[in-house]
Amino acid sequence: MDLAALRVSLTLAAATSLSLLVLGLPLAAWLAFTRSRWRSIVEPLVALPLVLPPTVLGLTILLSLGPRSPFGRAFESVTGRTLAFSFEGLLVASILYSLPFAVQPFATAFATVDLRIREAAACLGASPLRIFLQVILPLSRRGLAAGLILSFAHTLGEFGVVLMVGGNIPGVTRTASVAIYDSVQALDYGAAVRTSLVLVGLALAVLAAASRLLGGLVVGGRR
Repeated sequence: MDLAALRVSLTLAAATSLSLLVLGLPLAAWLAFTRSRWRSIVEPLVALPLVLPPTVLGLTILLSLGPRSPFGRAFESVTGRTLAFSFEGLLVASILYSLPFAVQPFATAFATVDLRIREAAACLGASPLRIFLQVILPLSRRGLAAGLILSFAHTLGEFGVVLMVGGNIPGVTRTASVAIYDSVQALDYGAAVRTSLVLVGLALAVLAAASRLLGGLVVGGRR
């Protein structure tokens, strides 16, 4: 069993979930409350990774992060390294791939906060930012937890996007799912089964913790 690959997977899943908490909250709040016509465009784009083949998404991200892209050139000029086939590039890809698993539960939770509570806070003089931080976020904690748990679990099982954007660099971008693929290719089914069982155990533990925390099975941010 490749312990280094498991470490990369867990690190990537944790970093992706925390990044989505920071980046996903403003986007989810905008989707939940905006009346802009742009919502009809942004919302399908957020959900696109749910239906797009991972290889197509991976190729798109790889080309966007490559040395010929503005992002790739900027990263290379600062760090001296390429963004593609690095952990940082892998993290960017994972954030985009798991985006709907965090944003959709967040937005659903925000939208279900009683309008009367928000109006009462506004009548008492609370600013929109204060209402969001002190009213909406506390009342949406179950949806926030669901989004974090789902994005973490989803990242643990990534394969297609991970392989295309991160490659297979041991200790850097080689995740547990890629290690399982390598073991099968080498006909080392014992190692593949052992790593698979660890991932199954981790997935069950995450879902059990989610069920205990949220009082029921997590499905799309609802229980």
